[in-house]
Amino acid sequence: MKRFILSLAFALSISTLQAQHQYPHPMPEYTPAAENLASRAEFQDMKFGMFIHWGIYSVLGDGEWIMHNKRIPYDNYQRLAGFFNPQEFNAKEWVQLAKSAGMKYITITSRHHDGFSMFRTTASGYNIVDATPYKKDPIKELAEECQKEGIRLHFYYSLLDWGRKDYGFEKPIENGAPANTDWNSYIRFMKTQLTELLSNYPSIGGIWFDGHWQRPTANWHYDEIYSLIHKLNPRTLVGNNHHITPIAGEDIQMFEKDLPGENKTGFRKSETISSLALETCETMNGSWGFNINDRKYKSSKELIHYLVNAAGRNANFLLNVGPMPDGKIQPEFTDTLKVMGTWLQKNGESIYGTRGNVIAPQDWGVVTAKGKSLYAHIMKQPGREYIFMPGLKDKVLSAALLADGTKLKFKQQPEGVFIYTDQLNFDPVNTIIQLKIQ
Repeated sequence: MKRFILSLAFALSISTLQAQHQYPHPMPEYTPAAENLASRAEFQDMKFGMFIHWGIYSVLGDGEWIMHNKRIPYDNYQRLAGFFNPQEFNAKEWVQLAKSAGMKYITITSRHHDGFSMFRTTASGYNIVDATPYKKDPIKELAEECQKEGIRLHFYYSLLDWGRKDYGFEKPIENGAPANTDWNSYIRFMKTQLTELLSNYPSIGGIWFDGHWQRPTANWHYDEIYSLIHKLNPRTLVGNNHHITPIAGEDIQMFEKDLPGENKTGFRKSETISSLALETCETMNGSWGFNINDRKYKSSKELIHYLVNAAGRNANFLLNVGPMPDGKIQPEFTDTLKVMGTWLQKNGESIYGTRGNVIAPQDWGVVTAKGKSLYAHIMKQPGREYIFMPGLKDKVLSAALLADGTKLKFKQQPEGVFIYTDQLNFDPVNTIIQLKIQ
């Protein structure tokens, strides 16, 4: 045991050193409050959330990066605000869609890289209330509806800003700040907006930062920003999509378009998987923001597999929709979400409240655990008449299909557990076997 504790301490110290090396600015030691730890556990239990990318970019129907990709001058791009009037937006419909899909929380873009704020703010006139004919705060309505329906609301917040002069998008970094800009002014601007988001909207579950990767050597003043968030609401979880090992003050580790341990995107170099709450996010087609030409829709089976694979790796799944400029969510998304919701109504006990990494992912699937039950998710029919769960030491008392309780034969050996599938009719999406353990 002593050797284990020393090894764990060494591993944690190495992880801390890696994080400090990857973010080259000092961070104070962070001890999460009891409320924060409770919030992390609740977040891990939720397992499935809705990501919403919505802003004035949706007017052009070519994704949230259109200003940058099409090199639209900032002064010209700002005119889009005058065309943004989402009269069909209905917070109740959005929340009910999330609930019917089996989603337990929503993360919405409060401000993206284009710098436009989708909420009422005193820090800039470039916001949906002051700069558009809509003149209302949809995020306020969404926050109130989420609170009413028991859905936790999180805010995506961009660190990167393509337009503000004090951000100085194309300026080089010198001594932790962009050259010839008032970097402290930009930090004050962000702190003002974050204070508004955490003070003016009820029960905010988390802040989802993005854009660090554009300036990995900059001093983002995370010591001040993270402390501010935790002071305003200790229950609010902090996550940062920076693609590096988590640093002090963070409560969630995020994996963009990747499952933990994978690097299909190429974003991850030396990042390690931490003991924090984990979350992976993905799109339903190929775009985050509304894209009228993107028809590369993922099937409900693909997305259910993504959800299950995330849970088996102890991570939540945050699935994105990009609403249209009128405020409606396109039917290709809503139809798929309803299928996922139906699947979760039948099989949710094997996902919600579970933990993963019971055994390493196998060719046939993954395992989730809750209480005295293990759930083997067979997503690929095995080539043999059994599945093998290596290294499983808990005494298995029984094995049965979750769908109908059909008993299955099994054999427990020192090297693991064999479950025999020769009499099994495999489900075309996911065959789930429930194991009762001692």
